[in-house]
Amino acid sequence: MKFVSEVLSLYSRAFSNLDKNVWILAIAMFVNRTGSMVLLFASLFLTNEQGYTLGEAGIAMSFYGFGSILGSFTGGFLADRKNYFDVMVGSLLFSGMILPFILLADSLFAVSAIIFIYAFTSDMFRPAMSKGIAFYSTPENRTRSVSLIRLAINLGFSFGPMIGGFVAFYVGYKPLMIIDGLTSILAGLVVIKYLPRKVAGIKPSTKSSRALSKPVFKDYEYLFFILMVALYGTCFFQLFASVPQYLDKVWDYNEIEISWILALNGFLVVVIEMPLMTFLENKKKIFHFILFGALCVPAAFFILISGYGLIGVVILYTLIITFSEILAMPFMMNFTLSRPTAERQGEYSALYSIAFGIANTCAPLVGLGIADLYNFDVMFYLLITLGIINSLGFWFLKVRLEPSIHDEKILDKETIN
Repeated sequence: MKFVSEVLSLYSRAFSNLDKNVWILAIAMFVNRTGSMVLLFASLFLTNEQGYTLGEAGIAMSFYGFGSILGSFTGGFLADRKNYFDVMVGSLLFSGMILPFILLADSLFAVSAIIFIYAFTSDMFRPAMSKGIAFYSTPENRTRSVSLIRLAINLGFSFGPMIGGFVAFYVGYKPLMIIDGLTSILAGLVVIKYLPRKVAGIKPSTKSSRALSKPVFKDYEYLFFILMVALYGTCFFQLFASVPQYLDKVWDYNEIEISWILALNGFLVVVIEMPLMTFLENKKKIFHFILFGALCVPAAFFILISGYGLIGVVILYTLIITFSEILAMPFMMNFTLSRPTAERQGEYSALYSIAFGIANTCAPLVGLGIADLYNFDVMFYLLITLGIINSLGFWFLKVRLEPSIHDEKILDKETIN
């Protein structure tokens, strides 16, 4: 009973003392993500219904990454200069209106162009939302605020794949695009209705902090961090880019079975991440959590290809890849928001979003491209190698940015002397 009481207390503390506007953002993200099915089923839509090859589907999906990169840069630029409320609303409304046009596309070029425009408008949202989280949170609860948004996203992501899988299996893929567009518009209306635009400004920094603020492209440690985030995302996003194709083409899983596996990822994030971040939020050294999360990625891939399609092994893969996400991503975002001053949070957040845009570009090109050219085994061994390299990169940052206890004692002695 004591253990149960402690767990319930941890859950209670996880959701306490968070700004109500963070909750509004979370509700908007839940609405949006419940209908977000493009990344989950777009490659299957292109191959199973439109008749494109794996390589062609990979090319088309890579344009999502190109659009994401440009959209993230534009969103960050605007968020530092305009009211980020307007950027968020515009992104949700325009992306929702654009997506259904993919149903009218009659060529690979047209499909790629629509995916690019959709990603551009959709991912303008991320830097603006990041700036909103920074504005509505404190340094003490910032990781939990990020995790609440991620919880909402993954809660929607738990429902989205199940809905999408049933719709795709029994009706077809085309209605998914309309559902996705409508939920983006509805999320925009939630923001307009309930998030107060008048307080969506910039918290001014002191003159001294402005003087210490470093432009993002001169912060070389952060640039290396962004490179590692992009490499991490390229490996992690195989969960959506190539693993569904692997389960479909190699092990004959159907859309419903695949949707349940993807929904498990979202469900685990919802159940575990918030209380875990509450338990860890006072930890000052965060890179060993990011490092451990990065190491989980190659471990998960190795387990997946060793299991011969057995459902228990696929579930174990999902558990490990989800644990990677839970540990790595909230602390990555915390580092991104905490490193700059308020005036530069937009550009730092934009570069962070661009890293994931690069990952969204590279994930289908690397994953589906290698699988199409060689086979899925070659693809997974390459991803395992990249995952190990990525872990070494985060280890380097840990050593560089977080001195050991021994080093801290030396620094303290030097300060005293």
